[in-house]
Amino acid sequence: MLQKISPRQHHILEKLLENRNGLSIDDLAAALDISRTAVQQHFLALEKDGYIKKNTLHKTAGRPVSIYGITDKGINYFPKQYAWFSELILSDLQDEISPERFTGYMQRLGVKLADKLRSQFEGKELDERIHELILIMTDLGFQVKADVETETGKQVLQAQNCIYHDLAEKHQAICEFDLALMSSLLEREVKQLSCMAKGDCACKFRIQEKK
Repeated sequence: MLQKISPRQHHILEKLLENRNGLSIDDLAAALDISRTAVQQHFLALEKDGYIKKNTLHKTAGRPVSIYGITDKGINYFPKQYAWFSELILSDLQDEISPERFTGYMQRLGVKLADKLRSQFEGKELDERIHELILIMTDLGFQVKADVETETGKQVLQAQNCIYHDLAEKHQAICEFDLALMSSLLEREVKQLSCMAKGDCACKFRIQEKK
């Protein structure tokens, strides 16, 4: 799960992104006009969470100087816009194949991702599987929580946002990806009760009883 980044740590990552060869504590202190101690504290937190790492140790006439660089995780902290490219690919794919094949393709993608994540779920009961699934969905960008339906007593997952809402509005078969992923990892049929792409307030999924 991504850790919360403070505004000052955000600025540090920006500077390291601009200087890919790395910067020292003194470099950052001068660039941001803050104390060396403050930079050190931020570096400790960022290094612990994997956003930066110590690249080299330069020995000068005085004390040794450590150079820090941004990691792949640090680079991926900054938002990226892939929606336009995804829309181009999905539109072209949908023009090439039938709606049924497009739906099947989305389902297969969901199962493929589940296969890569399956080891995290092996030997776990349903409640533990739901917990793992929520962690994965949160890392993907969903705001999701688990609940129990009063009327049925069945467990449900409710997402307050859709990470590909604009795409799903144009290609509603994308929802089949989510259903296949959740069903595969939970080893239960998952039924979609509501969908933001269809105008609902949230995406809600009911976890069915095991047959």
